[in-house]
Amino acid sequence: MTPLTYFTLVLALGIAAQWLAWKCKLPSILVLLAFGFGLGHFTGATIDDYLVGNNVLLSAVGLCVAVILFEGGLTLKFSDLRESGTPVLRLCTLGVAISFFLTYAVSRYWLGFDWRVASLLGAILVVTGPTVIAPLLRHIKPSKKVGNVVKWEGIVIDPIGAILAVLVYQVAIAGNVDAAREEIFQALGLTLLVGVVMAFILAKVIEFMLKHHLIPDYLHSVFLLAVTAAAFAASNAIQVESGLLTCTVLGIVLANQKSVSVKHILEFKENLRVLIISVLFIVLSGRVNVTELNQALLPGLG
Repeated sequence: MTPLTYFTLVLALGIAAQWLAWKCKLPSILVLLAFGFGLGHFTGATIDDYLVGNNVLLSAVGLCVAVILFEGGLTLKFSDLRESGTPVLRLCTLGVAISFFLTYAVSRYWLGFDWRVASLLGAILVVTGPTVIAPLLRHIKPSKKVGNVVKWEGIVIDPIGAILAVLVYQVAIAGNVDAAREEIFQALGLTLLVGVVMAFILAKVIEFMLKHHLIPDYLHSVFLLAVTAAAFAASNAIQVESGLLTCTVLGIVLANQKSVSVKHILEFKENLRVLIISVLFIVLSGRVNVTELNQALLPGLG
């Protein structure tokens, strides 16, 4: 299969899956995963066949998630927290801690994983993520209060999970918490500093440029897309895994400023999010070998 044929199939199957999910009133994630498995199983082609090195795919996925988080941040209003603030705070603190320790306990003492692997797995699985939450919210259509809570949690938890994974990785390398204490505080402090400060500075610059019409209307959306990509790359270059925090905070700050409207930008980003999620799920699930999945899954189910 030629690269052109593969990428055309990915795009076509992604949009077809979204339409079929809407028509059958199913969560789009389920249909996207099924189509992705089918693409990999019946054609034998995966994204790895057309990319040079795994780092290209990881970088592309990271950038796509950053754009989705920025778009998600644009939908988060501080006014929503008047009713939903306490549940959101609990989910992003107590919820994270409970998820981490339960996953660690199951992985370590039931599955028999090494404590380093169990810790990293716990850090990874605390994340729900907007790529999963957004399609589910569109399908379920919960009440406004519940929707606000889940929306905030789904977006904010992603950078929290990334930061937690970095900290746990530092502990795993050092061998224990005491040996990694300095690295933990340094990584946490630098991540928060870079993420928040860079996001606020960029948000104010963007606000100023839009307010004084330094960017034409037809370039607003693509300009912010380019800024998001640049912010993600620059932030990660300074501190590993701080880019997701930067993009999330950037979106939230822009959403809550009063100087300029970003509704027209949000419409573009919503369409882009649907496209990105469709492509990501098709591509990533297409890399999973169904035979290997059955061999791993069926024994695990007993």
